[in-house]
Amino acid sequence: MAAVRGRCLVAGHARGRLAWAPLGLSFWGGVDPASGRVIDRHHPLHGLELAGRILAIPSGRGSCTGSAVLLELLLAGRGPAALVLAEPDEILSLGAIVAEELFGRSLPVVSLGAEAFAALAAQDEIAVNDGWVGAPGEFFPDSTSEAPADLQLSATDQAKLAGAEGQAVQAAMKILVRMAHLQGARELLDITQAHIDGCIYTGPASLAFAQRLVEWGGRVQVPTTLNAVSVDQRRWRAQGVAPALGEPASALAEAYVALGCRPTFTCAPYLLDSAPSLGEQVVWAESNAVVFANSVLGARTQKYADFLDICTALTGRAPLAGCHLDSGRRAAKVLRVTVPEGHDDAFYPLLGYWIGLRSPTRTPAVLGLENSQPSRDDLKAFGAAFATTSAAPLFHLVGVTPEAPTLAAVAAPELEIEDITLADLRQAWAELDSAVAREVQLVALGNPHFSAEECQRLAELCRGRQRHPEVALVITLGREVRAAAERSGSLAELEAFGAQLVGDTCWCMLGEPLVPPQARTLLTNSGKFAHYGPGLTGRELRFAGLAACVEAACTGLAPAEPPAWLVAADLST
Repeated sequence: MAAVRGRCLVAGHARGRLAWAPLGLSFWGGVDPASGRVIDRHHPLHGLELAGRILAIPSGRGSCTGSAVLLELLLAGRGPAALVLAEPDEILSLGAIVAEELFGRSLPVVSLGAEAFAALAAQDEIAVNDGWVGAPGEFFPDSTSEAPADLQLSATDQAKLAGAEGQAVQAAMKILVRMAHLQGARELLDITQAHIDGCIYTGPASLAFAQRLVEWGGRVQVPTTLNAVSVDQRRWRAQGVAPALGEPASALAEAYVALGCRPTFTCAPYLLDSAPSLGEQVVWAESNAVVFANSVLGARTQKYADFLDICTALTGRAPLAGCHLDSGRRAAKVLRVTVPEGHDDAFYPLLGYWIGLRSPTRTPAVLGLENSQPSRDDLKAFGAAFATTSAAPLFHLVGVTPEAPTLAAVAAPELEIEDITLADLRQAWAELDSAVAREVQLVALGNPHFSAEECQRLAELCRGRQRHPEVALVITLGREVRAAAERSGSLAELEAFGAQLVGDTCWCMLGEPLVPPQARTLLTNSGKFAHYGPGLTGRELRFAGLAACVEAACTGLAPAEPPAWLVAADLST
């Protein structure tokens, strides 16, 4: 293979066996940070250990925590030797940048473009030399650094970069400036608030990063909320969580609170009273929160990776790029669906999951939902599933979301329309409802965190019924929603049914004992957890709507087949 020059995202040299795949990979939920093994059962590289490999994937996707997982792997010596991408990926690049800036470790990251990336598939071993990729022993021309975009820093920005506001702000600004160059930003902008995803404990590196900022005197400069963390801060000991996880995970949460963050501990910050408004410039991390903020609220945020989120909060500044700009909010793909008659709430995560697969990096506009009036919870479920399979930070539902009153408002007229068929949705169902056994031992709800309205609906579905003694029903939710459910009485009804309500953490972080050791098959109404759950928990996953989940909690059996609306509906257009 002759040497090919791509875009150097992070400089460096490497050589190794190639691990190539045509599908993007979320490092969080897709790669075990302790071993470096691919655990996403839906991915073609499942089971492969990445240590020392040249990993070639089109891009990342899914979780914002991929940067933290990559940092863990690099500091532990279990990371890939290099990353070769079809197009730039900010989340994975950031993990390498943080490793380099704060810990003196890194790996080369190169984007080649789709054609050159596809040509790698037949290779066994390759070498990377800054922006060049080729066969080992191939001549690589001298690498000259690409001139970065002309980033205009204000006098205040320059002072922060020079250390005038302390070491934590200086380190944050260095990382921020490097990411601004990567994004092609010409300037930074003021933000009004931030939501931090980096408070999830991925291993000792995530804790070391946060504690270093605390030691350096860091303090957030804008109102800042915290995502769900890895344990229920107030109850983890009583829940039987091992101190080996509970203590460092709790310490990480406390470090972010020490930086001035509000201890909201929810992956659904759009349910808080501080949710941003239309057009507001914010920095949010956590994939489902990002797409909800951009798409449903009409606020403006990039898909901020772990670590960059706190860097922006410490400086109050963010790169003026991507979804912060009008030009970065246009749709690049158009899809159309006919809503099946009699559908239940499983329709929305199913649809979001499939659209993410069909639009893995580009913002989609979706036709066909104009008269369906999806609820906030429907949009939450759609967005979380979409953000699982797509790296895009935004979607438009024409006639539903605020920036898309018409297709013309968000998409160019020459874009072709791709129809979503019944076979497509059945295929998505088969991916999510992946287990064979009907017997379930755990019904897992609340990924993303349950809303007060979902608590009320669940209480109504459970009313007058009896939970099966061998089935656990566990719901994760934020502190403010729990308080609202307590005031409304739905909390008492759910606890009387036998449900366990877990705060501060979420299903993407939960393991034993909250996942019962004897549980073999789990049932969820979350498209996100149905995808990540098998790799994260080591269990089989079933997927169904909320009413079917309650039925299973009472009978111990998941539905025998997909819902009637999916089997019988005609979605042709």
